[in-house]
Amino acid sequence: MTTALSRGLWACRCCRRLCRPSAGNGSDAERCPRCGATVRPRKPDSLSRTWALLIAAAILYVPANLLPVMQTSSMLGSSRDTIISGVVYFWTSGSPGLALLIFSVSILVPLIKLGALAYLAFNVRRPGAAGPHGLGRLYRVVELAGRWSMLDIFVIALMVGMVRFRTLATIEAGPGAAAFGAVVVLSMLAAASFDPRLLWDASGPSSHEH
Repeated sequence: MTTALSRGLWACRCCRRLCRPSAGNGSDAERCPRCGATVRPRKPDSLSRTWALLIAAAILYVPANLLPVMQTSSMLGSSRDTIISGVVYFWTSGSPGLALLIFSVSILVPLIKLGALAYLAFNVRRPGAAGPHGLGRLYRVVELAGRWSMLDIFVIALMVGMVRFRTLATIEAGPGAAAFGAVVVLSMLAAASFDPRLLWDASGPSSHEH
């Protein structure tokens, strides 16, 4: 499979212009003649940074779901709620739609996103049956999900607002909230660090990882 890189062309990620590196240029960076952005054949250390961020996000995913994200105090007492207990609370209190929303964007979507990114990073050198086309479609789905990453934070804010409205309670963030926010940020950085062009390099005449 012929790629731009195999033809000696580099793509600017800002304006999408194809650039040919200067003859005798010993560096792995050029300036785009159109927009002036730095152009490289591939993102430096793309896989290494992606794996490091994914592993960190996966580790924090456990306390994010097991530790309390909210500490609620009211005249009726105090409670420490995890994301799971929040899902159960809204489900049993007659708000199944909100419970499903919280479960989807706070538990299911981050887990699927981490799994999909790990699958892409693992299969960069071995596309297998999916091939670069199938892996490319999976990356676009991950990219689309990334645009809604901050919805997780919105859901936590909604949970706080709902509890405050119903019980006139005092709400404080728990340690799980910090871990959860870190998972969101790390997964976004992992997706941004991954270079999807590596998926096509595996099917090209040569492989390039810097």
